[in-house]
Amino acid sequence: MSELVSYSFSAGIARIGLDNGKANALSPAVFEALNAALDRAEQDRAVVVISGKPGIFSGGYDLKVMTSSPEAAKGLVAIGSTLSRRLLSHPYPVVAVCTGHAIAKGAFLLLSSDYRIGVEGPFKIGLNEVAIGMTMHHAGIELARARLTNSAFNRSVINAEMFSPEQAVEAGFLDRVVAAEELEAEAMAMAEQLTKLNMTAHRNTKLKTRRALLELLDWAVQEDQQHPL
Repeated sequence: MSELVSYSFSAGIARIGLDNGKANALSPAVFEALNAALDRAEQDRAVVVISGKPGIFSGGYDLKVMTSSPEAAKGLVAIGSTLSRRLLSHPYPVVAVCTGHAIAKGAFLLLSSDYRIGVEGPFKIGLNEVAIGMTMHHAGIELARARLTNSAFNRSVINAEMFSPEQAVEAGFLDRVVAAEELEAEAMAMAEQLTKLNMTAHRNTKLKTRRALLELLDWAVQEDQQHPL
C-alpha cells in the first residue's frame, strides 16, 4: 500500500496501520495514503480498523508543514477535516485502535471513528492546539462538541487539557481501555462483531444520525479556509 500506511484485508476486516516516524505525524502524503486505503476498504466492503504503533497513535499534523506557511497549514487542516468527515460518513464501521498517545489531529481521528479502543499506560490523549499557539479551527470545534461530554469539550478545546486513557473514556475520546496484552485480541473481536451488522442499515442510520454534524462540517471546512489559524 505505502510505507506510511499499510493495508491488509481478511474475513471482512480491513487493517489500516499508520507508520510515519516517531510521532506518526499526519502529512499530506499520509492523508493521501489513508484515503487510498479507505478506497480499498470500500471496495472490499470491509469493517475498517485503524491503528498506530506501540506507544503512539498519532501526534497530529506534521509540524514541518504546519509551520512552513499559513497557506500550507490551512491546506493541511482542510485535508484532515475532510478525512474526518469521510470517516464519520464511511459506509462501513470504523474502529480506531489507540495504541498510545493521541494528540491534536490524532485525537480528532478518534473522534471521527465509530468505536475507539485504547491501551492502558502513561499516555496522553487530547487537543493541545491552544497550548501550542493555534486557535482551534471551526471543524475541530464542531467535531469535539459533537463527540465529547460538555465538560470535557470546554476543558479540552479551550484549556488544552490532556487526559489519561481512562479519563479519555469519561471525556468521550475513547469507548474502552484494555491492557496492552489484550489490545489486539479485543480490537479484532470488536471488528468481527461489527461485521455481523446489516451494513445497509448501518450506513443509512449513521448518515441519518450524523446528518446535522456532516452539514456543519461542510460549512466549517469552508469557513476555516477564509480565516487564519
